[in-house]
Amino acid sequence: MAQVSPFIGGSVRVKASALIFLNAALLLTACASSDHLISSGDRYVAGEDISETYALGAGDKIRMTVFSEPTLSGEFSVSTDGEISLPLIGNVAVANMTLSQVTMQVQSLLADGYLRNPRVNMEIISYRPFFVLGEVKAPGQYPYASGMTALNAVATAEGYTPRASKKIIYIRRFGEKVEQAYELTPNLRVMPGDTLRIGERYF
Repeated sequence: MAQVSPFIGGSVRVKASALIFLNAALLLTACASSDHLISSGDRYVAGEDISETYALGAGDKIRMTVFSEPTLSGEFSVSTDGEISLPLIGNVAVANMTLSQVTMQVQSLLADGYLRNPRVNMEIISYRPFFVLGEVKAPGQYPYASGMTALNAVATAEGYTPRASKKIIYIRRFGEKVEQAYELTPNLRVMPGDTLRIGERYF
C-alpha cells in the first residue's frame, strides 16, 4: 500500500475561496456537537490496521490487479457518486463497502461472461482527505496518511494558535452528522474523511 508523504511536509493549503466554505463548516460543526467526552482509548486508537474494516468512499483511490489481464488492471478513484469505473464491467458501486467486499464483487462481475476464473487483487493507494478547523494556524484540507493521529493532524495544520485548547478535540467522523469531544491524547487516531476542530481555551 502506498504511503502519503510525512505528516507535516506536502500538506495542501486551502485557497482563499475555500476558506469561506471552511468557516461555514466550522459554524455548522460547532452547532452540531456532543458535550459527552469520549476517552481516546474507547474506539479509535493508533496502531490498529484499518484496511480490512475500512469503508470506501468518495476520494479514495484503489489499485486493482487482474492476474494475466494487464489491460484490465490499473488505478481507479471512487467518484462523488461512490462508484469506480472499470474496464469491461463499467461503473461499480463501492461506497460503504470494504476492500474485500469490492474484490469479491468485481471477481463475480468479471466471471459473468467476461473471464474464466478471474483472480483479482485490490489495495488502497490513497485515502480521502481529512479536515482541520478551529484554533490551528493553517485550517484546511489535508491528505490522509496511514496511522495518522490527532496530534499529527494538528502538526500538519502548522500547530495550535495561542488561544487553542490542547486537552480536548472535537471530531466529526466521516459519514456522521454530529461531532464528538475526545480527550486529546497521543494515541487518538484520525480516520480518512474526518473533520477535526480545535476549540478555544478559556483563560
